[in-house]
Amino acid sequence: MIKARFDRKLGDFRLQIDLALPSRGVTIIFGASGSGKTTFLRCMAGLTPEARGYLAVGDQVWQDDDRGIYLPCHRRPIGYVFQDAALFPHLTVEKNLLFGLQRVAPELRWISMDQAIKLLGIGQLLQRDPCHLSGGEQQRVALARALLTSPQILLLDEPLAALDLPMKREILPYLERLRLELNIPIIYVTHALDELTRLGDHLIQMDQGRVTREGPIAAALSWVTHSADPEGEWGGVLFTLVAGHDRLSGLTDLTFEGGALKVSLVDRPVGTMVRLRVAPNDISLALNKAMATSILNILDVLITDITTTPDPYQVMVHLAIGKTSLTARITLYSLRNLKLAPGMRVFAQIKAVSLLI
Repeated sequence: MIKARFDRKLGDFRLQIDLALPSRGVTIIFGASGSGKTTFLRCMAGLTPEARGYLAVGDQVWQDDDRGIYLPCHRRPIGYVFQDAALFPHLTVEKNLLFGLQRVAPELRWISMDQAIKLLGIGQLLQRDPCHLSGGEQQRVALARALLTSPQILLLDEPLAALDLPMKREILPYLERLRLELNIPIIYVTHALDELTRLGDHLIQMDQGRVTREGPIAAALSWVTHSADPEGEWGGVLFTLVAGHDRLSGLTDLTFEGGALKVSLVDRPVGTMVRLRVAPNDISLALNKAMATSILNILDVLITDITTTPDPYQVMVHLAIGKTSLTARITLYSLRNLKLAPGMRVFAQIKAVSLLI
């Protein structure tokens, strides 16, 4: 485990946290701007020596004020990636990477230059200057450079915040690959729900310098989406396993605790976990299960709540299937016509092509 305890006062703001973080996977630090996310990351990195506290990574103590221990930033084996890629503009991509590699003694390196280049898909960029890279390419190079320091922890401070939507979509698969293939903890700061649900394994929610809630991502999604998305626009996230492929039909079968789904063909091995977001507009409701329909996914669900939306003629119907929560946006007319109410069981109809991976 990573044990972190910090107390840092900045004017009227005060960071006070005491956490035990998982030693594997992606821990998401989530919260609104000004909640203390970046301050916490800087404390872990040793960039705020004035912060009182304690930090231990496994059996290595990096900071213990009671015992007079403080490892400065340059001696902490961390990789840090900021919102700005912060590449050296006068160096080519290859020389930027070599800068990271040369910070570590050869006997302490656990990742090679070739591995980092392949992992981030930047082989074709090596001789280019940073000014000739897109924002997404720059962040991939920054990630590779951070990995080449052979860190024990990877700290990512909103690495996609400065990117537009197409660039975010370009780099997210590479971040997923890091999550799946690296055997080190990744601490990832964000206030974006899509990054949280796609990448996170453990969630820590912060507000005004304090931890308000934390837990495994599957259990945490219900409360974090409610607080960050009170109108239910985000919908629900399903944690599924690839059960099989029908390549002739172009479909993949997925299973989860509430049932089974069919989606467009997914290039993942059988047994792999796949996260799906189901948007509210992609769910329709029926009192009876349709027998002759083009809709492939029909789930038996329980209505747990019905809430209003900014549009007075639409409502959000909140659904439960096992421990999973979904939300359907329907018209007020349909609500009244079907006489829907909390406690009723209905059928949620979801088009295969509308499930977002």
